[in-house]
Amino acid sequence: MNQILEIKNLKKRNKYKKILKMQLFISLIMIISFSIYLLYFYINRIKDKNISNTLLNTFSLERLYSKSENYTTVELNKNGNYFVIGIIEIPKINIKYPILSDVNDELLKISACRFYGPYPNKIGNLCIAGHNYDNNSFFSNLYKLDIGDVINIYDSNKLLVTYSIYNKFETSKSDTSCTNQNTNGKREITLVTCNNINKNRLIVKAIEQKITAKH
Repeated sequence: MNQILEIKNLKKRNKYKKILKMQLFISLIMIISFSIYLLYFYINRIKDKNISNTLLNTFSLERLYSKSENYTTVELNKNGNYFVIGIIEIPKINIKYPILSDVNDELLKISACRFYGPYPNKIGNLCIAGHNYDNNSFFSNLYKLDIGDVINIYDSNKLLVTYSIYNKFETSKSDTSCTNQNTNGKREITLVTCNNINKNRLIVKAIEQKITAKH
C-alpha cells in the first residue's frame, strides 16, 4: 500500500513540476515579449523626439516665409509629405511650435497639428491638436491658460495674428462641437489636448485681436 501511495505521490510531484516548468516558460516568454515591446517603444520615442527636436530647433520665421519647398516640407515617411503651414506661439507658457498641415498619430509626436478648419489666419475656426505628455512640452501646460491670455499665429503670408482666449473648458472625446466653423466672419483658433487623468478633452478657444504684417 505504501508503495502504491509513493508511486501516486511521485506522479503528482512530476505533474506539478511539469506545470511549474510550463508556467516558468510562459512567464519567460511574456517577460521577453514585454521587454522587446518596451525596447521598440523606447527606440521609436527617441526617433520621434530627434525628429521633433530637429524640426523645432531649425524652423524659423525665415523658413516659414521661404518659397522653397525644402524649407516648408517635412518628410517623415514614404507615405507622403506634410507641410509646415504656420507657427503657434503662446508666451504665457513659453511654447513655440510649427503647425503641421495634417494630423495622425505619427505627426502628433512631432509637433502641433491642424486637424480641422482653414489654414492659419484665414477666416474660420482653425483647430490645432497637440499631445499632453504631462511635462513642459507640446500642449501639456494648456491648463495654465486663462481668459484674456494671448496666442500668436504666424502664417506663410507674413501675417502675425494675435488671438485672445475667450473660453476654456473640458468635454468628452465624442464631442466635436468645438470644430464648428460658424465664426461670424472672424478668425478663431481652437486648441485641443487630452486630460490624462479623466480622459476628457481640454479645449481652449481664442478669437482674433490684432493683425500685424511681418516684413
